[in-house]
Amino acid sequence: MNYNDPDPRMSTPVATSDTSAPIARGDDAYERIRRDVLSCKLMPGSTVTESQLMTDYEIGKTSCRIALVRLAHEGFMRSLPRQGYRITPITLKDVEEVFALRVQLEPLAARLACGRVDVELLKRLEAACRVPHPERALSAQIDVFLDANREFHLAIAAASGNERLHRTLASLLDEMSRLVALGFGVQGTKPEIKHDHNAMIDAFIAGDGRRAETIARRHIETFQTMTMEKVYASLSSAGASLPLYTVAELRR
Repeated sequence: MNYNDPDPRMSTPVATSDTSAPIARGDDAYERIRRDVLSCKLMPGSTVTESQLMTDYEIGKTSCRIALVRLAHEGFMRSLPRQGYRITPITLKDVEEVFALRVQLEPLAARLACGRVDVELLKRLEAACRVPHPERALSAQIDVFLDANREFHLAIAAASGNERLHRTLASLLDEMSRLVALGFGVQGTKPEIKHDHNAMIDAFIAGDGRRAETIARRHIETFQTMTMEKVYASLSSAGASLPLYTVAELRR
């Protein structure tokens, strides 16, 4: 053998499988199913099967399984042997825990974001929260509100400069989407945010971080009361077993 010749073993192309396309399809399936879980189009507590999802979303088995694994990992559903997957139920404890974290983290984010946040962006997102969209179904109107409201709060969190704070709030606001969709959507009403967003914007313009922090806390506490009452009503109408609360207790 002439050692100056290239080794034929080195010149033969190695066959590789292109995994990018299946992964991309799986990512798309995950995003679509996840959005329907967050908006409660796939109702909390309901059971779905792979074949049902494959038909409804027009996806293949691999894409479906990629989506289901990711959603189960995030806690939005769990596998039921020989039955399919159960969409994680929503409880009043979920509402309490999500808001307990929000009321600690978002006022902090507001204070840290003062002097750094893009006020013009907040104004646009605040306006988007209030667009009525009467031509759309109520569920679609709530989806539009949730998207704009989420971006409003995450813009503040991003401006805080704390990436972990931003990531944590992004996860909490995803959970909030389910709470709002269940509470307000099932009860047939849109959420109201009154004037707290504009008050926060005014505090940012004034450079008053403490005031922005106080308004953020008040905003979350007020929205917690509304959400708790709506979720309680929705769970009651679904026949869920619930502890007995008075309205005064729900407001605490």
